[in-house]
Amino acid sequence: MLIKLDFESEIPIYQQLKDQIAIGIAKNDLEPGESLPSVRELASDLGVNLHTIRKSYNQLKTEGFVHVNRRKGAVVADLPIAIDDDQMNLINDGLDTLIATLVCNGKSHEEIRLKVNGILDQMIERK
Repeated sequence: MLIKLDFESEIPIYQQLKDQIAIGIAKNDLEPGESLPSVRELASDLGVNLHTIRKSYNQLKTEGFVHVNRRKGAVVADLPIAIDDDQMNLINDGLDTLIATLVCNGKSHEEIRLKVNGILDQMIERK
């Protein structure tokens, strides 16, 4: 899986990394049981601080995307990932914000629906 970070973005590096790994899992680029690179290895490869990688991995663990194995390090969790009510509320809030941003930028219902369906189709067809 290729990770691209935008160091000029307002989105923190740890968040970009976490999001890209989560998308990789959803698209099956990263399969359940697969080990992620070590914190040290990924930090070196990406040219970022160890703490940045550790923060991304910790959030992925908290959200259930990965498990930490003492021998293998961070390992992709089995799907589907169970989410609790608090996590679902955060997801709903984020989705509301994304859709509101698109609407405020003049995107039509049809444009938004096509974009969402396109992304969903990409993720589901790989399963």
